[in-house]
Amino acid sequence: MRDIEVRAFRKEDMQKLGELYHAVTSNNKNAVFWWVGEEHHRPNVFVAIENEMMLAKGQVEVISTIPTGGPQRHAHYIYFNLKTIPQRENDYPLYDLLYECMLRRAYDLKDTLPRSNRTMIGVGNHSTEARNNNYFISKGFVYSKSLYTMRRDLSEKIGVAPLAESFRCVKESMDTEEKIQEYIETDMEIWPDAPIGYEQFMNKRNHASWTMFIVREHTAFAGSIMAWVDEEGEGIVEDLFVRLPWRNQGIAKHLLSQALTYLKNQGCATADLQVETANASALSLYHSSGFKEISEEVRYHREL
Repeated sequence: MRDIEVRAFRKEDMQKLGELYHAVTSNNKNAVFWWVGEEHHRPNVFVAIENEMMLAKGQVEVISTIPTGGPQRHAHYIYFNLKTIPQRENDYPLYDLLYECMLRRAYDLKDTLPRSNRTMIGVGNHSTEARNNNYFISKGFVYSKSLYTMRRDLSEKIGVAPLAESFRCVKESMDTEEKIQEYIETDMEIWPDAPIGYEQFMNKRNHASWTMFIVREHTAFAGSIMAWVDEEGEGIVEDLFVRLPWRNQGIAKHLLSQALTYLKNQGCATADLQVETANASALSLYHSSGFKEISEEVRYHREL
């Protein structure tokens, strides 16, 4: 292991990162592989280099932050993503080199979060990534939840789900701080245990062709959905929700049809989304809208 250089990611590592990505995904097309993203993310990314080859990459990111004064039962979440070339998937000493860097970085990030709530670290891998999952289990991580990735063929007819006359649906660019803050506060109401927060919202908004549809009754925010095109040109649907007073009125189905039509008009062949395997009502909606399960991600966590 002494010949392996472990260090922070550099701009000139991009080609090696691409080679690592292709090695990982050619061996397992469902592997959960994070891309580095914008330059300000690079302090959260670590690489292991041997003989000019990138053997592995570790990445850390704050996924959700509980605002000061939030319920004590909720926790901040920092997630890890650690990937090696296929030939080194059993090389846990190699994992350790990056894990220690990631753990130190996680403690640094924890110090930036409100101290009113505890912090959890998590990892999400495809259910077939057994060696990776077992490594984190050996580090004290325990099962948290599972999510399906579901896909919809956009060549199939997209039904129009009408809204009652009192509602209006608009495509929003979210180009003012007032609009963003309204959304973040509403999202926090829906997902109090994992609110999106400002930074995560802006990260999503920076995706190519990102847009949001919002349904309002008069001026009241009733529900919304995000859609964008990912790095590989695939359509992504995320964060569909309807606030409690407006549920069971066809709003979710309408929002979903708007997002699917938008992605189809952007030239996407398919649209993907994620949903918890235990969320029966959401699964029913997505099945009725033409989505099918294509893979399952398993998540593990422990307290930091």
